[in-house]
Amino acid sequence: MKQERLLQVLLAPQVSEKATLLADKHEQIVFRVASCATKAEVKAAVELLFKVQVDSVQIANVKGKPRRFGRFNGQRANWKKAYVCLKAGQEINFAEIGV
Repeated sequence: MKQERLLQVLLAPQVSEKATLLADKHEQIVFRVASCATKAEVKAAVELLFKVQVDSVQIANVKGKPRRFGRFNGQRANWKKAYVCLKAGQEINFAEIGV
């Protein structure tokens, strides 16, 4: 895979209560990823950017919530998130990276 493509796959870490619990319990990190990203691309991108070993990747499509703008109905954009399970002993510390 091309390195330019891998740098565009990960958009941001997903910070929420659920993501924090997963990080503590199962050593999983949740990322918001590009909508056309595959599991192999996410794994390669995490290993390239954070210099860690990835055990597995699960991907979920998140449907956008319906919203109203006055009398007009709309919808937020659909997006994709990836649950990245790290191998034992691996860790990503976002505080020292500066993300």
